[in-house]
Amino acid sequence: MKKISTLVLLVTLSLTLLMAGCSKADNSTNTPSSDNSTNQTSNSNNTDTGSTNTSTNAPSTEPENTPTQQPSNNGGSTSENPTPISTNEKTVQIGNVTALRLADSKAGWVAGNGQIARTDDGGAHWRLQYSGSKPINQIFALSSNKVWATIGDSNAKSLILIQSTNGGKSWTKAGTVPNHGFLHFTNDKTAFSGNAMTKDGGKTWTELQTPGKEIGEVYFHDVNNGWAVQVVNGRLLFMHTGNGGKTWNTVMTRKTEEAPNNVIIRSTAANDAWIELIGGSGMSQTSYSLFHTADGGKTWLPAIVRNGAGSGPAPGFTMDDASVPKGMTSSAPGTLYVVNPQTAIMGGQCSACDKPNTIMKTTDGGKHWTISKSEFTGYGTQFIGASDASHIWFITTDASNAAVLNTSSDGGKTWHKAFTFKKPQVQK
Repeated sequence: MKKISTLVLLVTLSLTLLMAGCSKADNSTNTPSSDNSTNQTSNSNNTDTGSTNTSTNAPSTEPENTPTQQPSNNGGSTSENPTPISTNEKTVQIGNVTALRLADSKAGWVAGNGQIARTDDGGAHWRLQYSGSKPINQIFALSSNKVWATIGDSNAKSLILIQSTNGGKSWTKAGTVPNHGFLHFTNDKTAFSGNAMTKDGGKTWTELQTPGKEIGEVYFHDVNNGWAVQVVNGRLLFMHTGNGGKTWNTVMTRKTEEAPNNVIIRSTAANDAWIELIGGSGMSQTSYSLFHTADGGKTWLPAIVRNGAGSGPAPGFTMDDASVPKGMTSSAPGTLYVVNPQTAIMGGQCSACDKPNTIMKTTDGGKHWTISKSEFTGYGTQFIGASDASHIWFITTDASNAAVLNTSSDGGKTWHKAFTFKKPQVQK
């Protein structure tokens, strides 16, 4: 009897241990490991920027379509609750450059072929951060961390707006942009694009009142100050609003033989405006002029005047007026980039030249210009970025040859070839 009791006790003990082991195994299968969780967090916060081949910082990819109350963009849409997007692709394949933006003298972003890449060493190395199928139109940054980009085809009525708050490591869908205007944010939530304004980071947009019959884009510097250009009865009219478009006042009028075909306006302060008027074209020339005010439109400086024998007089001038500044070799305007009310950079192009791209800079509001002696290859669109008067980045492009980034740290006196992009894809 004693042997039987001992045997029962042993059997009972064995069953108890067996059941405990099964329970432990079930719990370990269904509960994530704390070590794995720690590794995932560490990977998502990796800040290594020295390699384009990192496996921990996978670039974002084009967001999938999700239900939305915002306008769609040819199949793309905006989520009410944006979510991070990612992919395993890590190779920068940018050939057709479409955008450039600097955060400071060393850091910046470039876009092309649906990709966005970042550099932190002055353009020598680039790390892919976003990859999608649609073109990147613009990039705008308020700091090294806060950056936005617009996505969409050239014929799309509205563009997808994406944003990053960690320097481009991850991107979320922020909203849409209702037009193809020059997008610029004044703070985290407020932005302007042409005559449209958002106060919620791009989720909704308000159309601001314009004077009507304006040439080119209206430009709003902030919620109050905006600028526009009209031509009425052979006279240029520079218009300004100080109350968000409710009323517009003519602040400058000038006779013009040729009405501008396009107008580009930039502003870096409430009373600051740079207005570029692009005139006629002919014989590989395009006439243009640039006006600047730093006092809200009370006075205007003709900063650049470029007439052409084949293109005619610059808007606001006659063929008898001298070109300003002297010594320009370009026969057409390039890209205008404004740093502050005193500093502006102007690219020039000469399609009949072997090295068609030139660049010049003013640091006194347009009174005097320093024309760089360097000339650059490429017959395509120029892209200029600058963090201050000294640090300037200049990308020149070409339809069949690789785009090249040249940088200067002495205000354009000397230039360094920092990076050569991939040869562009031939459009069939």
